[in-house]
Amino acid sequence: MVDDTIAAISTPIGAAGIGIVRVSGRQAIPIVEKIFRSLKKRKLADARNYSLLYGHIVDLEGRVIDEVLVSVMRGPHSFTAEDVVEINCHGGVVAVRKTLETVFRAGARPAEPGEFSKRAFLNGRLDLAQAESVMDLINAKTEKSLKVAVNQLEGKLSVEIKKIRAELLELLAHIEAGIDFPEHDIEEVSRSQIEQKTRDILGKIDALIDSAGTGKVFREGLRTVIVGKPNVGKSSLLNALLKEKRAIVTDIPGTTRDVIEEIVSIRGIPLKLVDTAGIRETEDLVEKIGVQKTKEVFEEADLVLFMIDASTGITEDDRDIFRLVKGKRNLVIVNKTDIRRDIDISDMEKYVEKEDVIETSLLHGRGLDKLEARIEELVYSGLAAGQEELLVTNIRHKNALEKARRSVEGVLKALDAHLPTDCMAIDLKEAYDSLGEITGETVSEDLIDQIFSRFCIGK
Repeated sequence: MVDDTIAAISTPIGAAGIGIVRVSGRQAIPIVEKIFRSLKKRKLADARNYSLLYGHIVDLEGRVIDEVLVSVMRGPHSFTAEDVVEINCHGGVVAVRKTLETVFRAGARPAEPGEFSKRAFLNGRLDLAQAESVMDLINAKTEKSLKVAVNQLEGKLSVEIKKIRAELLELLAHIEAGIDFPEHDIEEVSRSQIEQKTRDILGKIDALIDSAGTGKVFREGLRTVIVGKPNVGKSSLLNALLKEKRAIVTDIPGTTRDVIEEIVSIRGIPLKLVDTAGIRETEDLVEKIGVQKTKEVFEEADLVLFMIDASTGITEDDRDIFRLVKGKRNLVIVNKTDIRRDIDISDMEKYVEKEDVIETSLLHGRGLDKLEARIEELVYSGLAAGQEELLVTNIRHKNALEKARRSVEGVLKALDAHLPTDCMAIDLKEAYDSLGEITGETVSEDLIDQIFSRFCIGK
């Protein structure tokens, strides 16, 4: 199927200035040549690489469909490393769809989800980790998310993985040479050298695994739920972080009846911020449903922002919520500190660490900087300086690293048990293959198909 010429719409469907139909494959230029009429009578086959030609797309009967600009990118100097033609027509559902249908009638077939990126991988243009970063780039929610995805697209993770694999291969070669050619005068690697090299490799794998928590946040967003009793300031906090009036704020307890979810960037970190109904015992049927939804959303939270009213002190409703949030990663936000203080902040330390208690006055905009700084600290906790440049963002990559780690640990266990070196060679080979799954060097065809099936069709 990689010999076929494929086509798809590469821009969102809807009203827009421009829509792009992408065509890739050996017959990309001849196929588009059939339906393109240059205003200056120029042929696509004669066009310079990366050049644009102005004209019309016509159907096979010669009727004009749209006014277009056509770009030509010959392989291997294109995204797929094949000949690629992109038709830039007017945006809009009808014009783009009609252009695509005409390309199909001229000889191309519909692209499968992710097939352009898959061809880039199969043709050696990208490795598997780089190809997967394309979707991260498309879905980036903040500038830092974008930077992390660009780093992976540029191959920074792949370079690190290949370095570790090279070290594993070198150690494996020394061990196997001693096993296979004992009669030759080959300098054997000592057990202490094996241990030292293995621990060095393990440290590098651990550093990548440790970055996965932060990487997941940048890829998917930190699901952050705001909880507290009614009228404590939850909706005010949502509005303050969003810097817009998204939720209704009144002095009437129970105003928020439903779950409100928004994406917000906190110092470049994407937060899936969820404002919830106040948690309390109530006879109001609608409010009861809201409270139940709050508890359901809370179970999926990565971070809980638990708000307390400084003017009322800790109430029984607050204590119930403290029991609810126990075991979750949470920050306690003591709000309304500008009114009066009927609460001793030191009392909070029986529930959370001192640095996880944030005093705010949302009415006057105080305390938000401290809250944002603490969220940033939590996201980056455990990372070495500068490591944010290289984050593992993909759960598949993390699983492969953990599998490799178990194999490398097997080498250390074999050393402790004084087992023969051929046992260690098996574990080293397994670690080498596990890391190869990340870049696609030791991955099955079925897994490749599964990965690219999650991509959008035009990519």
